[in-house]
Amino acid sequence: MLALSLASTGCMSLSHAADEQFNDALRAANSGNIGLLQQYQSSMQNDVLGYYPEYWALNSNLAAQSSSQITSFAQRYPQSAMTEKLAADYVEEKVKQADFASAQPVLPYVTNADQAESCAVAQVRAKSGDPLVFAEFKDVWLTTNSQPELCTGLGRMMLSSPLMTEQDRQQRVWGQLRAGQSGQALATAQTLGINLSLAQLNQIQANPLNYLWSAPKASSVDQAYLIFAMGRLADSDLNSALSAVQRAAQGTPVQVQKALYRAVGYIGGTTVMKNNFNREVLNYLDASYGLPFSSEEAEIYARQAIRFSAWESLIRAIDAMSVTQKQEDRWQYWLARASEQRGDASSKRAAQQIFKKLAEGDDYHNLLAKDQLGQKYSNLPNNVQPSNHDLQQLNQDIHFSRAFALRRVDAPENYINREWNWAVRQAYLKHDDGLLLAAAKRATDMGWYDRAIYAADRTENKHNYAYRYAMPHQNYVVSHSRNAGVDPAWAYGLMRQESRFVTNARSHVGAGGLMQIMPDTAKLIARQMGESYNPAALTDMNTNIRYGTFYLSMIQSQLSNSPVLATAGYNAGPNRARRWQPETQAIAADQYTESIPLTETRDYVKHVMTNATHYGVLLGQGAQSLEKRMNIIPLRNNP
Repeated sequence: MLALSLASTGCMSLSHAADEQFNDALRAANSGNIGLLQQYQSSMQNDVLGYYPEYWALNSNLAAQSSSQITSFAQRYPQSAMTEKLAADYVEEKVKQADFASAQPVLPYVTNADQAESCAVAQVRAKSGDPLVFAEFKDVWLTTNSQPELCTGLGRMMLSSPLMTEQDRQQRVWGQLRAGQSGQALATAQTLGINLSLAQLNQIQANPLNYLWSAPKASSVDQAYLIFAMGRLADSDLNSALSAVQRAAQGTPVQVQKALYRAVGYIGGTTVMKNNFNREVLNYLDASYGLPFSSEEAEIYARQAIRFSAWESLIRAIDAMSVTQKQEDRWQYWLARASEQRGDASSKRAAQQIFKKLAEGDDYHNLLAKDQLGQKYSNLPNNVQPSNHDLQQLNQDIHFSRAFALRRVDAPENYINREWNWAVRQAYLKHDDGLLLAAAKRATDMGWYDRAIYAADRTENKHNYAYRYAMPHQNYVVSHSRNAGVDPAWAYGLMRQESRFVTNARSHVGAGGLMQIMPDTAKLIARQMGESYNPAALTDMNTNIRYGTFYLSMIQSQLSNSPVLATAGYNAGPNRARRWQPETQAIAADQYTESIPLTETRDYVKHVMTNATHYGVLLGQGAQSLEKRMNIIPLRNNP
């Protein structure tokens, strides 16, 4: 009977008791008791979670393991979540030790690398005699934003590659000088025969404006110091840099002039949080055109152009992007938006073609494209239910079985989510929509909405929006939203993004519950509602929804009654959302959203407004238009 009941819940374990040992084994691992772990390895070997004790034992001193121990584990537990993690971590460790030979045999088992892991793998490939790998990592070579140390190491390795041309090296050194990365810039400059002095760079950094007044400009060394000084000045005092750049550029070669303009334009575009938006910044990015753009520079150029409705500049910025970058939905959408502003018929036709292609999807830029074509969004796909075969397949799937078993024993969330996300990935790679829907159904039935959404979001041809856009606590959400005067579809859209309907969700900054309310905000809301504040209330589903919808209404009324501004304000704070409003001319909400300087908030607004559009259909509000939800953003009215 026991085996049958376990099979019906999708667990391949022979007994619950064996699963329960997971937490005991984890405690042994955390205390470094390898002897006890080996005992658990023996007792759990036939369990669905049986590979964990061996994983922890290997992981306890990963750098000391031989590659054969890692590959042995990988072959016994093929294509599993912890094999992938063990292999990726091992390659990282060995690259840090410069032991590329040990890492080499493990590479085939790293199949879902993050940025740092990708850079580690690339280093091993390069050391194994594959110099062409560098061509795939141009972004790493040119990145001046913070990136993992393993990527910085890959960049250093690329310095000695003959594949990196003189122009590549010059682009890199100018970017590093602009960013104030003295040490890295010295090394890159040396490969060009330019010998810079660290003492001189430090002296310039102490007073860049003073240096610029009398800076020599004749040699490549002089010009390098000039770019460094302009970058340091722009970083500390943008307005002074904007005033000084033309004088500094006089008498230098054209490419150096463009590099000086790029320094001021790029730093101005990346310091909007500190300096606000400034049209002059875009002027200098325009003036720097003709010098190659890195991916990060092209994005900043594009966002500045979007902000100021500079459509020709936007077309140039997108044209300067890499092939993969410009093919992203967002840049295709903006290319179409810019092209349709041109007077000629062929540009308008090209814009329509892009919009038609984008309109086939139902994500943020797809919905905006539908609006551009005048298409209403009212028909969700039929909710496909998983078949009996799909449900049976779920019972037999080792990856999902591990995730369900971990949840049943209340394992730490990072283990549960890793197994679940891995299981979803494997199903997605096999284009198995039925298995994904079966997993989403079971998770939904368990009230495990965040993982259900994660699975349902990844189907390709068969969809179920009841799983993808769950609507738990519907009576509370609808009634509290209406009482607060906000659209329940918007409240749901925000809740889905904030917590994925995990009632006890807690963020790293202390926000809690379904609507992720900060304790200080909750105190303010309680006062406004004439209630006494109780910290425990935030974990109460009803109170959390009531407080969240009230706060949403409150900040919407402070922010020109704009859902877009209020959504940005909910994430980044109302004052920031207001500061990002235009000062001289109202702009379209898609322009405001795309130019939000915080990546997290920019993506957040897109997700929430997309969610709200879907929930509008699900709640029976009729044909939806994302554009109508995102009305024009008015001028800032300082309170």
